[in-house]
Amino acid sequence: MLQFLGRGAAFNDSFNSAFFRDGNDLILIDCNATTFHIVKKMDLAGVDNIYILVTHTHSDHIGGIALLVDYEYFIGNIPVTVFAPNDAVYEDLRYYLKNLDGCEDNWYTLRTVADLDKSWFTAAIPTEHTPALKGKCFGYALTVNGTPVVYTGDTRITDPYVPYLTPGTKLYMEISSHRSDVHLYAPDVRGFIENAVAKGIEVYLMHLDNEDKITELTAGTGAELAPLYRECSGGTTMNKNDSAILDEIYNISDKLYRSMCSNQENDHATLFNYLTELGKTIVGADRASFWKWDTRRNELWTTSATGVDRIVIPDTTGLVGKSLHSGQVVITNDPYNDPDFNSAVDKKTGYVTKSVLVLPVADINGKFIGAFQLINKLGEPSAFEEQDVRKLSLAALICGIALESETFLEDSHHDKLTKLKNRMGFYNDFSRRYNKYLQPESDRPLSMFICDIDKFKRVNDTYGHNAGDDVLAFCASLIMKACTDKDSAYRWGGEEFIMIMQDTTLEEAVQKAEDLRKIVEAADFPADGNTIHCTLSFGCTTFAKDKTIEENISVADGHLYTAKETGRNRVVF
Repeated sequence: MLQFLGRGAAFNDSFNSAFFRDGNDLILIDCNATTFHIVKKMDLAGVDNIYILVTHTHSDHIGGIALLVDYEYFIGNIPVTVFAPNDAVYEDLRYYLKNLDGCEDNWYTLRTVADLDKSWFTAAIPTEHTPALKGKCFGYALTVNGTPVVYTGDTRITDPYVPYLTPGTKLYMEISSHRSDVHLYAPDVRGFIENAVAKGIEVYLMHLDNEDKITELTAGTGAELAPLYRECSGGTTMNKNDSAILDEIYNISDKLYRSMCSNQENDHATLFNYLTELGKTIVGADRASFWKWDTRRNELWTTSATGVDRIVIPDTTGLVGKSLHSGQVVITNDPYNDPDFNSAVDKKTGYVTKSVLVLPVADINGKFIGAFQLINKLGEPSAFEEQDVRKLSLAALICGIALESETFLEDSHHDKLTKLKNRMGFYNDFSRRYNKYLQPESDRPLSMFICDIDKFKRVNDTYGHNAGDDVLAFCASLIMKACTDKDSAYRWGGEEFIMIMQDTTLEEAVQKAEDLRKIVEAADFPADGNTIHCTLSFGCTTFAKDKTIEENISVADGHLYTAKETGRNRVVF
């Protein structure tokens, strides 16, 4: 895929540009002074041609073209062809190269993309940037290693690129942490990024004015920073030397430290994101993900993933499941012929998996709790090897420690008998997920019901406490099954349960309670070898912004009391 020789904006130390290889051709997207100095140090043995695709003529995008032309003509002896996106940019480049930088016509070739007949070229995409360059700013649609790629260049709009965004596309988009009329402001495009990722589009961010701020502003969208190329020993472009790897460790560690010390609310996801990025960088993989083993639900799900949205699969499937159940590292460089490989995601998105490495991660007691997965090693060799396991061991170890800590925290938020979250989990979720519904500017409804097993004491007195535990666990399972993606259930205490329903009106909440009441009434409850029948009483309400959490719960609890006093097995609101 694309590797970036710099992903900074105009005032940064390195400017934005990228490259890829196609056979014996090196293709640069823009060529600034930073790009020239890095390309000059590359081992270009075997490169027959250098092509430069120009997005626009600001100096932080073309300031190295003349330098590269001169160098290759007099020293490197590799033909350089510069492609302008249209005739207007062609004329500006011709004037710039000939009259300002003194490049003779026979030192290089200048053409427009209308003359570009390469399998990797799809289209130049007109866009809008500064008023002075109206009609002279473009992005590109390409096909790199069989994968569709969209590169926005500098832009202030996203509409021109939408027709080219299909599942499996890699979108490299510019983004800014400062609002202006000439760039995409991060908060304004969060929704665009989230929608793109949800459709199976990989989003990489470039032309960054402040990497830390943009990372913060786009956290949780599924986007990641564009992958940086590192100069390396041996002349290969993908195998980083120890110095580059160490520098990346320092860089990511510094980001993580600053994030954890900020006033922003953080969780383990931040740690997993940075460490996953580190693992991907160390071994030169196209994608990386960290998986958690959720033994409550017998599922595996991604706590962090580069290039994909969150994935949930049964814990008995896939190479991750194989690694965790066997407790062994799994390496396959021919996944489609591996019976344990799950190709469902590839079939859905069009992505092609060529190699996979999975490291199981254990807690301090040696119990496997998660896995670190890398997909598609880039460069040569393109197959994962045992030495990659050694490189990843530190990142995997730290992820394991963090996951163990998160697991302890999560356990403290759950009731062991019913598997539902407890009061501590309820208040934690409220602070992180629900509190936004109570803000003055919100117009989204948040509803709840509190329910109680009718005459539960009689169950314990008649059948014993083991039977009572069975009834509580079974009732909790019915409540959990009634939850949609917008609902969460909690054991409030004793035989009382609460369900919080996001974006749900009171009428909808009452209907959900009524549906659940009927399900419970008709169910056969296991009770320590016996089968009994139980009912639930419900109190429903919609959260009022002028009341505290406790006051809102008290309203629902008052309705529950009325349901109990007026016959039980009913819904009151």
